[in-house]
Amino acid sequence: METNNAKMKIEYFHASKYGNGVMVADEFKKQMAAKGITVDVHHVKEASAKHMPEADLYLFSSPGRMGKPKGKIRRFLKKIKLPSGTKYAILTTEGAPQPDKKTGRVPTEEERAKWQRIIPIMNEILQEKGLVKVAEGKVLVTGIKGPLEEGWQTKVKEFSSRLIKEEDK
Repeated sequence: METNNAKMKIEYFHASKYGNGVMVADEFKKQMAAKGITVDVHHVKEASAKHMPEADLYLFSSPGRMGKPKGKIRRFLKKIKLPSGTKYAILTTEGAPQPDKKTGRVPTEEERAKWQRIIPIMNEILQEKGLVKVAEGKVLVTGIKGPLEEGWQTKVKEFSSRLIKEEDK
């Protein structure tokens, strides 16, 4: 059974510094190609925010930098010229929670949300432009430069499946 996504086109923009975001983008592209969906991947430093390629969905990715999206992607998102109502998704690479050095306690998701604001900041910038979010997700990085968390490919697969379901609605 063929879905209406067979001719879907996704433009994926990332700001990877240490290669973790590139690995996630490549895995996402592979997952979507298996479903007949075209994904073009771009690093934001090589893309033009004012001349965006046409797509059915735009996917933005950033590593965390002090709990915020990297400066390059924030500036890129602020310059984007896309029509109101354009669909987007976010898939970030964020630092895995580390246990407190004194107590050994790992922060809860609610506690992390106070200082990990990567996705909320990206959503705010894009929604102010009238863009419509269809999905968001994150893959954790276990150290500053990596590696990615165990099972990260499964997270990317689940994210890509969620995107397909949202597009089918």
